[in-house]
Amino acid sequence: MTITGYSTALFSTWYFVEELGLLFDVGDGLMSNLLQKSRKIKHAFITHPDRDHLTGLMQFTQLNAREGYPKIYYPKDCGSFPAIANFLSKFDPHTTYCRWLPLSEGEEVPIKKDILVKAIRNEHIQREGNPTKSLSFQVFQTRRKLKPELQGLTGKEIGQLRKDKGNDAVTDEIRDYLLAYSGDTPVEHDGRWNGVKTLIHEATFIYKGDMDRHGERNQHSELEDVLKMVSETQVEQLILGHFSSRYNAEEIKTQIRALSKKYKLELPIYAVLPGKTSRNILNTTPVNQ
Repeated sequence: MTITGYSTALFSTWYFVEELGLLFDVGDGLMSNLLQKSRKIKHAFITHPDRDHLTGLMQFTQLNAREGYPKIYYPKDCGSFPAIANFLSKFDPHTTYCRWLPLSEGEEVPIKKDILVKAIRNEHIQREGNPTKSLSFQVFQTRRKLKPELQGLTGKEIGQLRKDKGNDAVTDEIRDYLLAYSGDTPVEHDGRWNGVKTLIHEATFIYKGDMDRHGERNQHSELEDVLKMVSETQVEQLILGHFSSRYNAEEIKTQIRALSKKYKLELPIYAVLPGKTSRNILNTTPVNQ
């Protein structure tokens, strides 16, 4: 996959997956970096309503609105998004072509014939009543495989069974776990990333204890917690971003290398460094190699 992104805590975050026409978050600078390539985006999934994840919406919708697109998905209990859509419809009336779609935890969205995106809850925003205000996303490629017990049937028999009982009676759905995006979140230990080919995960703080000293209300991740979790999980490659701008590039890379050695991580680890747009991330040199 060709993934381009920018992610600096407090300032802006967005990731564009070119082959899938897929965007995660819509931070500032999206359009000035992608230019005409932004027209490929049909589906934009926004994790939560912090300003650094949505301030690119005005220019994104203004330049790319067309009949039924782009489709913009957001956590269902965030009132910010209907308010933004209402404002944009007055400021740029043609943006009413865009579709604004609330997502609940566990909801699945087909974005191509064989690709779907699943919304999963994270604990970045904690509120009474347990509303859906912050999401992570999983991306699966689906395919159908003939049920094992039907292997001996002829093509004609299988066709008749499909006609009589439907495709689910004939085949099982197989899901390949292509990609996952954490958004802003504390580290989760429920196996949600297990088996993913490419994980994009935030690592706002690179030293233990920095998060506690920062005293932020919303929850983030510390680098060591992320890498420890990954060492216990089947992940093929890792993209780290959302680093605080208090850290410089060499500091971040040095800490990633040290912790990779500590946790015996051999998978490639890529870093979206503060203040830098990373283009075709998976085609660059991993930090730990």
